[in-house]
Amino acid sequence: MTDRNGPDFSRMTDAELADWQYEHRDELDAKERGLRTGRSRRRTGLRGDGVGWGRVETLGMEVLNSRLIVRPRDRQRSLRFYRDVLGLAIAREFPGGTVFFLGQGFLELSGQGGPGPSPDQVLWLQVRDLAAEFDRLRAAGVTVLAEPARQPWGLDEGWITDPDGMRIVLVEVPAEHPMRADLRKL
Repeated sequence: MTDRNGPDFSRMTDAELADWQYEHRDELDAKERGLRTGRSRRRTGLRGDGVGWGRVETLGMEVLNSRLIVRPRDRQRSLRFYRDVLGLAIAREFPGGTVFFLGQGFLELSGQGGPGPSPDQVLWLQVRDLAAEFDRLRAAGVTVLAEPARQPWGLDEGWITDPDGMRIVLVEVPAEHPMRADLRKL
C-alpha cells in the first residue's frame, strides 16, 4: 500500500490504517506537538487532499539498537553473574560469547578482558523496585559499593560490582520524578 510518494491511505483497510498509525505513532505524536523527529523522509497526507507532511528534519543518526560489550577476565564467572545472579535473559549465544537482553538494548560478554575494569566504565540499569533488588543481590553475595539512596538529582540509586569489578548502578525513578512525566500530555 506504499509507493514512492508514501502510503496510499485511500486503499488501506481500517486494520491496515490502524497498523500504520501504530507503527508511526512517535512521528505522528511529534508532528502533533510541533517537534522534529530523527528521521529524514518525505511523507504525504491523504492522496489528493493537497496536504503533505513536507520534510522531516534529521537531528542525527537513527540508532536502531545498542549494545554494551564487556570483555570479562573469566567469561564463565561473568556469565553466571549476569544470567543467574542479575537474572538477565539470554538473547543469543555464539562460540565465545553470550548476548543478554538489557531493556531496549543488549549486553554482550565476549573476548578476554585485561587485568581490571576501566575506572570510567559504568553500567546503568533502571529497575522497578530498587530495595527488593538490593535485598536479593545482597543475599546472593554481590559486592555492594553504595546502599540505595535518593540522589540530589532525584533518582534513587545503589551501586554494586560485577565479578571483574565493573561498577553497576541500579536506578529506580520515583513516581514524582520528571523522567516519569507523560510528555504526550504536554
